[in-house]
Amino acid sequence: MRKSHPVRRAVLAGAATVSGIVLLLSLKPATDPGAAQAAGGQLPPAAAGQAPQGGVNGAVTGDAAQTQYGPVQVRVTMANGKITKAEAVRTPQGGRSDQITASAVPRLNQAAVAAQSADIDAVSGATYTSAGYKKSLQSALDKAKAAAGAAQGGGAGAGTARTVTGDVAQTQYGPVQVRITVAGGKITKAEAVQAPKGGRSDQITSASVPRLNQAAVAAGTAQIDSVSGATYTSAGYKKSLQSALDKAPAGGGSSQASGAGGGGGQAGTRTVTGSVAQTQYGPVQVRVTVTDGKITKAEAVQAPKGGRSDQITSASVPRLNQAAVAAGTAQIDSVSGATYTSAGYKKSLQSALDQAGG
Repeated sequence: MRKSHPVRRAVLAGAATVSGIVLLLSLKPATDPGAAQAAGGQLPPAAAGQAPQGGVNGAVTGDAAQTQYGPVQVRVTMANGKITKAEAVRTPQGGRSDQITASAVPRLNQAAVAAQSADIDAVSGATYTSAGYKKSLQSALDKAKAAAGAAQGGGAGAGTARTVTGDVAQTQYGPVQVRITVAGGKITKAEAVQAPKGGRSDQITSASVPRLNQAAVAAGTAQIDSVSGATYTSAGYKKSLQSALDKAPAGGGSSQASGAGGGGGQAGTRTVTGSVAQTQYGPVQVRVTVTDGKITKAEAVQAPKGGRSDQITSASVPRLNQAAVAAGTAQIDSVSGATYTSAGYKKSLQSALDQAGG
């Protein structure tokens, strides 16, 4: 029997190996994500974990949340609908609050980015700061959601439902804050997320708030009747409701949120109310009207009053209003002799511009 030549055997073995590899590759599924990744290709969106497209981009500042030790206010930076940065722009200060804030706020910021929501754990030893942080964070996310809904529904016939939380309205018996759901430019739901409580206030709140909620939905505006026996709660409710409506861009055919006509190309006009800025002499709150990205009107809907404050307010606020329109930003000079009012004005103005998208 003739022996096979060694070179011939090597050639035959190599050919068999190559044939086997070709056969295996032909049977491998083309949709295998591991193969795509190894080959340098991109994973399908679901596998890659990408954020949904069309989310809001930029910085959004939540409403200031009042706590027992001072206000807490959170600003988030969003990219494609995801929180990329969270920061507290206002926190309790003075005494032991400085130590608690320095320890708790960085952890809350990290938790907000990690959770991508306001559903985060309170920091031990910072119960009030944590509660205020989460409340302001939720407000910022509500505003971002409203802005995203407005952008997506800009040209659609049916408005996208948006949930917006109004500013906290302080009353003699406690804070009132209203959250509304708006669809197609109409209020479809209204609820009080804060209302006076304790003692007789519980009875008044339980009797009046459901009626105020119904009235808000029925009227579609903040021009609703006060509930008898609940004067302060009604006034606070209407103020917070108006704030929520200012923040919610009108849908569908509303002339306030949309440009005129189908192809006009106008950006439209929006009226936005900033968060309340607390000062040493009283609250300051600014409302701006923005057209084509420019401030066309600015006004202080709240300002310090009583005693000498009346004189300072009447002299300084008109000048601050003019400066805001002229500058188009919150980077305006303080009015001499009205340092605190000017600081509060600029802070609330910046909040309004954040809501309006710059």
